[in-house]
Amino acid sequence: MTNYNDDLKRLVRTIPDFPKPGIQFRDITTLLLDPWGFGETVSRLGATVEQEPDLVAAIDARGFAIGGALAVELGCGLLLIRKDGKLPGQTIAEDYSLEYGSDRLAMHVDACTPGARVLIVDDLLATGGTALAAARLVRRAGGVVTGARFIIDLSELGGSAMLRQNGVDCVSLLEFAGA
Repeated sequence: MTNYNDDLKRLVRTIPDFPKPGIQFRDITTLLLDPWGFGETVSRLGATVEQEPDLVAAIDARGFAIGGALAVELGCGLLLIRKDGKLPGQTIAEDYSLEYGSDRLAMHVDACTPGARVLIVDDLLATGGTALAAARLVRRAGGVVTGARFIIDLSELGGSAMLRQNGVDCVSLLEFAGA
C-alpha cells in the first residue's frame, strides 16, 4: 500500500472491542458518509480493474454499497451474494469461517451464467473466508472469478495470501494492522 490512499484511510473510523473484546472494528460508514471519499473509493477501486467483468459480485451487506457503485462505474451487472435464507427462489450456498465465527453465503442458481467474468467485491478482507466462499459459489455456477477488490485489508490475518493461493487475485485500497 502507498501513501496515495491515506486521504481515504483518515475517513475510516476504528471502533475498539467490537463485536467482542480485542477486535478493532474498521467502520467504513464514515467513509461512505463523505461524498468525496465515497466517490474516490469507487473511482480508485475501478482503476485497479484491468479485465472488464460481466458482473460485480457484492457480498452482504456492506459490500453491497461499494459493489453496486463499482458495477455502475465499470458498466456491468451486479450479483448479490447474501447470507443464507435471504434470497427468494432456488439458491446454492457455501459455509465459511471468519475471524470470529462462521456463517453461510448463498446466491441464486441462475444469477451467473457459465463463462461470465465476475469480480468479487467487499468492504473488508480479514481471513478471506467470506470472499473465498463467494468465489466458490461463482465457480460452482460456472462463472470465472477475475479477481477481488476490497476497501480494507487486515493483512496480518492472511486473507489476501489465502485468496491468492486459491487463484483469486486481490487488491485493497487500504491496509490496517491487527484484528
